[in-house]
Amino acid sequence: MIEFLYTSAWGAFVVMLMLQIPFLIVFFHVVNKKAFVDSEPGKTEADKYSFVRYSWIGIVLLAFFVINGFSIQYMPTIVEANAAASGDVRNVKVTAQSWSFEFSENDFKVGDTVRFLAASVDTVHSFALYHPEGNLLFTMMLVPGTSTESAIVHTFTEPGEYTIRCLEYCGIAHHAMKNKLTVL
Repeated sequence: MIEFLYTSAWGAFVVMLMLQIPFLIVFFHVVNKKAFVDSEPGKTEADKYSFVRYSWIGIVLLAFFVINGFSIQYMPTIVEANAAASGDVRNVKVTAQSWSFEFSENDFKVGDTVRFLAASVDTVHSFALYHPEGNLLFTMMLVPGTSTESAIVHTFTEPGEYTIRCLEYCGIAHHAMKNKLTVL
């Protein structure tokens, strides 16, 4: 369940709601109370305001650190470091050039962890991997002339034919710049 929160757009939406709904409830409670129930100036002591203010700041900071603490394992650099530590990473070189992708290998098995090392030869391209159902799994920008290749680590969890596309307009035949990877 926790992966859903960090690896999908709906998960990000759920996290946003979990943060905004309590705020809205408190906000509308305060507005309703001051507008309709007790519209006179407040009689609360200043010390109590400080306590409430610091309590809210503490709750927000705690939520921030907890959410970010759980999400750190899904950061691409952490995923790559964990994959490299396990030693079971296959390096696959990808070369992008006008309207084609060339792979050092393109047949994989379910469970394979692959580090795509991609570079562009001629112009700016992108490397986008689509799930067989059509969902975008990741994308990375490929800029020619850089000293290092762009890299991302991905573990294939389902069999099928994955599509690779360029999402950066690269010329007249950009629409035809795609390839397939087979996962058995």
